[in-house]
Amino acid sequence: MSAPLTVGVDIGGTKVAAGLVDGQGRVHAFERASTPHRSTEPRVVEDVVVEVVQALLNQAANQGMPVAAVGVGAAGFVAADRATVTFAPHLSWRGEPLRDRLQQRLSLPISVDNDANAAAWAEYRFGAGRGHARLVTLTLGTGIGGAIVMDGRVERGQHGMAGEFGHMIMVPQGRRCECGNRGCWEQYASGNVLQREGQALTRAGGPFAAELERRSAGRPAAVSGSIVTEAALAGDPAAQELLAEVGRWLGLGLANLAAALDPGCIVIGGGVIAAGDLILDPAREEMARNLPGRGHRPVAPIVAAELGPRAGLIGAADLGRQDFLRSQQQRQGEGQ
Repeated sequence: MSAPLTVGVDIGGTKVAAGLVDGQGRVHAFERASTPHRSTEPRVVEDVVVEVVQALLNQAANQGMPVAAVGVGAAGFVAADRATVTFAPHLSWRGEPLRDRLQQRLSLPISVDNDANAAAWAEYRFGAGRGHARLVTLTLGTGIGGAIVMDGRVERGQHGMAGEFGHMIMVPQGRRCECGNRGCWEQYASGNVLQREGQALTRAGGPFAAELERRSAGRPAAVSGSIVTEAALAGDPAAQELLAEVGRWLGLGLANLAAALDPGCIVIGGGVIAAGDLILDPAREEMARNLPGRGHRPVAPIVAAELGPRAGLIGAADLGRQDFLRSQQQRQGEGQ
């Protein structure tokens, strides 16, 4: 059976991105829209998803390309039924029956998964994880998304919530997290951390913060994670120090994951990875320094993701494709 075209949707804390994807992971058309503020009704986010998917379906129809299914990667805890978003820290979803609500409005089969699972699947199938039977992936963006691929399948856990590494407690009674707990890993290693620390450094003033102050036109609130990264890549020592600090926190958490899961490869993606080795080298050093049995065991390589910001939608599309093909095969088997 040939691999059909599918639509993949990546729903994040700040944007909805969608693409028309073929069986080799290639994106033939792309749509993007801003995610409504988390205080809005869940239906508003659903409206945005339907809008971008319908735009892609119209493009496909105009070119005579049939679309088989829609795969959705959602930023939140997706239940084991892969139909319900039980909790989304950066959106207003609480027990949201996302699959059924989208199914009512779109005339195609719908598959739903966690957005980090979708990105991990994309890297496993088409990107930096190719050739590894067991890998851990992290997406460093607004927070930390995580996922596990084991022996060619996404490990979702008993309740569908495995891989929420960003909410491991790293510092008891530490910084408050949007999930409701304190001291979560993503409060120390994420794009939000770069922004927060960059703003604090600029606000404090002094010659050490001169470059960040210049790049933000003297407005600390304008300092973003991307500004810190750009300054670091240009050689600014203050920005490089901020990236190294985030990298060390990243490596500490990865040592814990390696101790628990013993992966063959660790793939790091998300916007923060634009800093490259400025963040990955400190992470590698810190992981090796804190790995149990260090010096007497293999150390999983930490590599940069290859598929960039479209990994989530590519993976969601491919997971939707796999679900569609399985359902077709089951129908054929029942008909024999």
